[in-house]
Amino acid sequence: MSSSRQKVREAAFLLSFEKLFREDSLEDIFKFAREVDDFTFNAEAEELVRQVEGKKDELDEIVAMFSDKRAVNRIPRVNLAILRIAIYEAMYDKRVPVNVAISEAVRLTQMYALEPDVSFVNGVLGSFSKSEYVKNEEEDKR
Repeated sequence: MSSSRQKVREAAFLLSFEKLFREDSLEDIFKFAREVDDFTFNAEAEELVRQVEGKKDELDEIVAMFSDKRAVNRIPRVNLAILRIAIYEAMYDKRVPVNVAISEAVRLTQMYALEPDVSFVNGVLGSFSKSEYVKNEEEDKR
């Protein structure tokens, strides 16, 4: 996966994480992020955030299925934002193989979360990747 795709994913994570704290519309989140200018993002990152946000209930149900230790509302927001993006990419983005979605999620967790969170995110995504649900989605992506 290219460095530019990593930047898109990281920007989408930062925007999604911000959305978890605010009731503002996505457009307002994007506008505020541009005004603050702490990081750069493009239309591809915005589209990834929109897609993830549009499927957040479905993504959260999947997180709940594979998180045997914590209910979704008890998962730290940083982890939830990362898990949503990884599961979305694994299921819906034809350019992203499941193993890449997982390794990129672990990379983001190492950068932005606490050490125990890395194992949690990796465990949830590892269980998710072995499920019949993912195998069916992988076939559909072809």
